[in-house]
Amino acid sequence: MATPTVRRLQLGNELRHARLAAGLEQADAAKILDCNLTKISRLELGQSGITKGDLLLLLTEYGDTDEHKQWMVELARTRSARGRWGGYRAVFPEWFRQYVDLETDASDLRQVQSELVPGILQTEAYIRALHASWPRANSDGVDANVRARQERQEIFTRETPPQAAFILSESCLRRQIGSPAIMAEQLRYLEEMALMDNIHLQVMPFDAQTYAGAISYDFTLLTIPSPGATPDLEFVYVESFDDAHYLDSKEAVTDYVSLWGRLQAAALGPKESLDRIGTVAEQYAL
Repeated sequence: MATPTVRRLQLGNELRHARLAAGLEQADAAKILDCNLTKISRLELGQSGITKGDLLLLLTEYGDTDEHKQWMVELARTRSARGRWGGYRAVFPEWFRQYVDLETDASDLRQVQSELVPGILQTEAYIRALHASWPRANSDGVDANVRARQERQEIFTRETPPQAAFILSESCLRRQIGSPAIMAEQLRYLEEMALMDNIHLQVMPFDAQTYAGAISYDFTLLTIPSPGATPDLEFVYVESFDDAHYLDSKEAVTDYVSLWGRLQAAALGPKESLDRIGTVAEQYAL
């Protein structure tokens, strides 16, 4: 069962394609429901839910089959996410919670990191050391932070794990978080993860021949499989210090996929990347 956030996004995606297949504009859909255009826009963006009556009214006007209507009604029965972010999960800021849902349901994720090991690949000791150095750190939140990140890591060992690829700047390996022992453990863990069938890890060395500044753009590409006949959902997640952007326009996704391709071509291959990680780990272990 998909998370509530992803179910709303999938429903919006299906509604948009059903409307387009019927040759209608958003303004036409607004007339059908006798509502403003903003409501239709929010529905198709997955930013709000819809009642069963309004959904059936739209689908009938769109000329949908009874079978598809029934499936859409089931998809629209999105349980509220209220309460999902209590307990240790409350450590996630609101702007990051959509990403956690997308990550949970993704079939493919590709991430570029320029300074730190990605959160989903961090060891407990690394998480604790990073938390201790954070400007907003508090002693009460470290255990919750550890548990929350470890829960995210469970996607790699579930029955149908995502295909995941990471491009890490060499800075991620050499920027010391905590003690040398913590870094050695973290890099050994990266080696173990890189050997998993569904994980592809590459290192961008300091002397890589790529255009200046390319590796400085941290971002994540996520693909969410569509349960219907519509195209899969594709997002680019770009994070700043206290906010994040979720890009889903075709142009934005295309641009970041192109950037990913350039970075992947400039990075070390998987075997060479493992060797580089091992070399740095040994240096920390001395």
